[in-house]
Amino acid sequence: MRRYRNIPETKGPEGNLMYKTVRYPEIPRNFSDTYVYVTDGDRYDALALTYYGDASLWWIISIANATNTQNSLTPPLGAQIRIPANPIPILAKFETMNK
Repeated sequence: MRRYRNIPETKGPEGNLMYKTVRYPEIPRNFSDTYVYVTDGDRYDALALTYYGDASLWWIISIANATNTQNSLTPPLGAQIRIPANPIPILAKFETMNK
């Protein structure tokens, strides 16, 4: 499974593969969201696999926790993070924004 499978691709001027700029939707809070404390070994992709059954949806959890650093798949140890309950409407917004 490719980490960037949801990122649109295009051909560059020399025919090389390039990724398009991607916009991510805001993820509103919901009473059904799950909150967990990060323990040793937790990663956004592993959490996405556990809660959504799809590791490539790691970005949903990362974006939902934008106050944490966005340059790593590993959330800060001990931090409380939010896992949005239903990724389907988030994915629909993502698709609409990146057509």
